[in-house]
Amino acid sequence: MKCIICESWSLLVICKTCQYDFLQPRLYKREIKKNFFIYSFYNYEEIEDLLSAKYHFFGDRVLNILALNSFAFFAKEFSFNTATLAIPIDDHIRHEFSHTAILAKHLNSKNITSTYNVLKAQNKVVYAGKKLSFRKKNPRNFILKNISNKKIILVDDVLTSGTTLKEAFNVCSLKNEVLFALCLADAKHKS
Repeated sequence: MKCIICESWSLLVICKTCQYDFLQPRLYKREIKKNFFIYSFYNYEEIEDLLSAKYHFFGDRVLNILALNSFAFFAKEFSFNTATLAIPIDDHIRHEFSHTAILAKHLNSKNITSTYNVLKAQNKVVYAGKKLSFRKKNPRNFILKNISNKKIILVDDVLTSGTTLKEAFNVCSLKNEVLFALCLADAKHKS
């Protein structure tokens, strides 16, 4: 197979050279609600083409590589003395895999345990490419199942307006402590 970035022959969908040259994460921070911070690893524009792979049959391999270079590294460095749950935003299966579940899986570590199928949107509206006014008129209506008195890290792929993460925060923080959220990319951060 060929690397999707440089088109060199590789056993990986993104070769090790391109991972090193183009996928070194940087930590960005954005506060979307008072004392609720979202940390992301990439500027959206830098990996936009790679993120669109989630709509293709090889998308899970691309997301795994992005997550290994960011989420897994974060989990290794994360030091917190209490058990923490990583909860992917609405991790239902799309295109034969859940992109948020793939990201959360790479957070599993000594202190972080990924928990799946617990934060579900009742409204399956698609936000991709929609304006903020549309997002506000069509909330996801999240339900959190069987999680209480826990420390939580929310997981999503892209931070745009923050509407989804604010709504998830509001639901999860009713019975839990939401520490922060992690996203692959921030669409509003400019390098």
